[in-house]
Amino acid sequence: MSAPYPQKPHILSRQEVARSRLFTVEQLELRFSNGEERIFERLMGSDHGAVMIVAMPDPDHVLLIREYAAGFDDYILTLPKGLVDPGEDIVGAANRELMEECGFGANRIEPLAELSLAPNYMRHRMQVMLASDLYPQRLPGDEPEPLIVETHAIDELPALLARDDFHEARAIAALYIARDLMRDRREGLDLW
Repeated sequence: MSAPYPQKPHILSRQEVARSRLFTVEQLELRFSNGEERIFERLMGSDHGAVMIVAMPDPDHVLLIREYAAGFDDYILTLPKGLVDPGEDIVGAANRELMEECGFGANRIEPLAELSLAPNYMRHRMQVMLASDLYPQRLPGDEPEPLIVETHAIDELPALLARDDFHEARAIAALYIARDLMRDRREGLDLW
C-alpha cells in the first residue's frame, strides 16, 4: 500500500518574470506542508493544448517528419505536432497539423495518451493521437521550409532509436504506445 500524497504546497505569490513570443516564465513562491519555503520557476504552456500525431498509412507503418530543431541546431526525425488553435478541438487540430506537415488527412483519429515533458519546470501537456485511413490533402502551414516526410515500419523502433537524429522523448513514447496498441489489435483480430 502506498503512502498518502502530502498536501500540495501553498502558493504565497506568483509573478511573471519573463515573456517572449513563445514562452512565459512564471515564478512561484511556495510554502510546503512542513513549513519549508522555496521559489520555483516554470514555463507556462498554451491554455489550448497541443497534439502529436502517430499517422499510419497502414497498420505496419508510420509517417515521420524531418524538421529543423533550433534547440539542437540540427535536423531531427519526429512526429508531426502542433498547438491547438483557439476554438479548435484536438481531433480537428490533429487533422489540420497532419495536412500541414505531412500532406495527408485522416478519416479516423483517436486519442492514445496525454504526455508531459519535464513537469517540474513546464506546464505543458500534449495529446497523442492515432491517425489512420489516410488520404492525400495538403494545407499551408507555418513551417519556414517544406518538411521531409518519411515512412518507417512501426515494429523497427530499436533501429530508429539507434539513429542520431531520432531522440525526442515524446515521439519515442508515442510510437511505443501506438506499436503496442497495434499488436493488441492484431492479436484480438481488431484490424483496420
